[in-house]
Amino acid sequence: MTDKHILVTGGTGYVGGRLIPRLLNAGYKVRAMARSPERLLCRPWGRHPKMDVVPGDALDQSAFIHAAKGCDAAYYLIHSMNAAKGKFAQADRTAAQNMVTAAQQNNLTRIIYLGGLGEADHESLSKHLKSRHEVEKILMGSSVPVTNLRAAMILGAGSASFEMLRYLVDRLPAMITPRWVQTPCQPISIRNVLDYLEGVLQAPETVGQTLDIGGTEVLTYHDLIQIYAEEAGLRKRLIIPVPVLTPWLSAKWIHLVTPIPASIAQPLAEGLSIPVVCRDSRIHSMVPVKLIDSRQTIRTALDRIHQEKVDTCWFDGGGALPPEWATCGDADYAGGTILQGAHRIGIEATPESVWKTLQQIGGHNGWYFAQPLWQLRGLLDRAVGGPGMRRGRRDPVDLRVGDGLDFWRVITLEPPYRMLLLAEMKTPGDALLEFNIQPKGEGRITLEMVARFLPRGLFGILYWYALFPAHQWLFEGMLKKVAQKTGKRVVDGPEAFKAESSVECKL
Repeated sequence: MTDKHILVTGGTGYVGGRLIPRLLNAGYKVRAMARSPERLLCRPWGRHPKMDVVPGDALDQSAFIHAAKGCDAAYYLIHSMNAAKGKFAQADRTAAQNMVTAAQQNNLTRIIYLGGLGEADHESLSKHLKSRHEVEKILMGSSVPVTNLRAAMILGAGSASFEMLRYLVDRLPAMITPRWVQTPCQPISIRNVLDYLEGVLQAPETVGQTLDIGGTEVLTYHDLIQIYAEEAGLRKRLIIPVPVLTPWLSAKWIHLVTPIPASIAQPLAEGLSIPVVCRDSRIHSMVPVKLIDSRQTIRTALDRIHQEKVDTCWFDGGGALPPEWATCGDADYAGGTILQGAHRIGIEATPESVWKTLQQIGGHNGWYFAQPLWQLRGLLDRAVGGPGMRRGRRDPVDLRVGDGLDFWRVITLEPPYRMLLLAEMKTPGDALLEFNIQPKGEGRITLEMVARFLPRGLFGILYWYALFPAHQWLFEGMLKKVAQKTGKRVVDGPEAFKAESSVECKL
């Protein structure tokens, strides 16, 4: 249909991960830049004949320039939501400047940016919305034309805004809320966002334009709560707005009730504290789209969740790179002592049958053994600001690189032999959990479970040794349960063993 080559940044995120397959289906050649290319290659469309995945970090100018080489246009879908890092504004600024440089040096015809609604001079404009407006200025200050789409709340299965709404309503029949629940906003369905993102590429009149995109109605968060309750078959929620809940306090409360961490909940709450309503309707004539109202959007999102068919999730954007000490094969004393606990079990089974059971751990499936202890660890993690167990998993059966898995992140999958998980719970150090399936011939395998930990300071060392006896018991129990769920006979073990000192070097 077209020979255009399109660069997509932020392809591992919620929006980018849904936009790429649409562009491929429309006939475009797509190049996606990602810090962890394997996270895109493992998607159903990752090895599409018109798909090109290149490694690169948006903060690395040379990588950005290389990624844009030979492309006609670029989608810029990058924005940091993690307030805890504290330097998101500078990171956004650097990445936007790198986009401009890459676009200018490669003579791109245009940049398409998905920004945020909200008046730039509003006295209560949040730091994150200010950063988005700054990115707009940087992009539009270049010699490459920009199409700037400005959206408010994006609703859809797996979006941070929708998940926050879902968990608040599902779990709280009555709630004390901040005053911002009465602030007007114009939410938009993720499907319509994708319609506009794809549509502007085919509409030359949108070049160089800043366009507002929104749904069919102006609502308040109060309205959305009640609409969700109706669609979910719940009673009308009692909502009591109070003036004392700041965005910071709101974020802490959201963190306790929902899977959304406070670092992401805070910019969401801050964004809801000011009116975000479309002031410009020109997009309707430039890119005609059948808009979906909020009720239908919520209904569709609930259907996708019930069918367990969520394509991308808000937590997809997390890092999927192992810590340096796990990839370089350095000696133990180089950078710190790596502590480890390793157990193995022999099973009369094929690698494929064990892998099928292994990759279903976590989420609603649980961790097969001592689940109350896993839940307790999750509660403790939530209490100190970690993700806990509420995040669950994207799909009950399938795993892919980059997936959040309770308080872990999948960073390596080599089916049916190896899985590597990075701990995202709050710990005094970096932790990895590795599963290896070793074929032994004659229909037998050895399943290895290895935990590695690089402690920070004395407390990290004490933390490891305090939990070491529990880990011994837990690992042996998990291995036996995996064998049991596989339905195959245990031939030896479980037993402790000494694993290799570090993960195989990947550099």
